[in-house]
Order: sequence, then C-alpha cells, then structure tokens
Amino acid sequence: MNKITYGLALGGFLGIFDGLTAWFTPEVRSMLMQIVVGSTIKGLIVGLIIGIFAHKVRSVASGAIFGLAVGLFFAFLVAFLQHAHYAAIMIPGGLVGLIVGYATQKYRSSSLPAVSRS
Repeated sequence: MNKITYGLALGGFLGIFDGLTAWFTPEVRSMLMQIVVGSTIKGLIVGLIIGIFAHKVRSVASGAIFGLAVGLFFAFLVAFLQHAHYAAIMIPGGLVGLIVGYATQKYRSSSLPAVSRS
C-alpha cells in the first residue's frame, strides 16, 4: 500500500469517528447517520489530498502542518455551510487532518526496504 492509499484509508476510517462526535451535540443527534456519512466522505477527500502531499514531500513536520491545514479548511467549509457549531465541527476535523498528515509521513510501504542506520 502506498502513502496515497494509506492516507485515503486512514482518512475515511477516522472520518467515521469525526462524524460520531456529533452525538455530543444534542440538537443534531437526529441527523447522526447523515453526519457520519458526510464526515467519512470528507475524511476520504482530506486523506487523498494529504496522501498525495506525503507522496511528494518527505517531512513529518510539513506533513502534520499540511494535514492540520487541510483538515481545518474542509471542516470550516462544512461549518460555514451550517452557519453553526464551528468549534464542534472544526476541532475533530482538524484532528483528523493532523493525525492523517503525521501518520502518512511516518508510514513506510512494506515493499520498500528499511534503511539501516548503523
């Protein structure tokens, strides 16, 4: 699995949990399933973008910062469309981006030989 696929899979997986955080906002609990589906799609898009970045750039710090920025940007778009719950949407979205950005930079494909540092 390459970094792009890894970012896509991890973004989608974490997007599920991002959507599940909506349970903590009582007025949107009736829409929980739609929120989870939307957050999963958002996570897939964010993971794909971060995976492409991680494939081209080899810096953990840059990957984490880029991931945070992309996650916050897409979360802001969703919050702006809702005109509400900015913190409740942007905090988990930013965390997803940060985690995916960090993890894709640290990920080593099993097909690549490990570098010995002796």
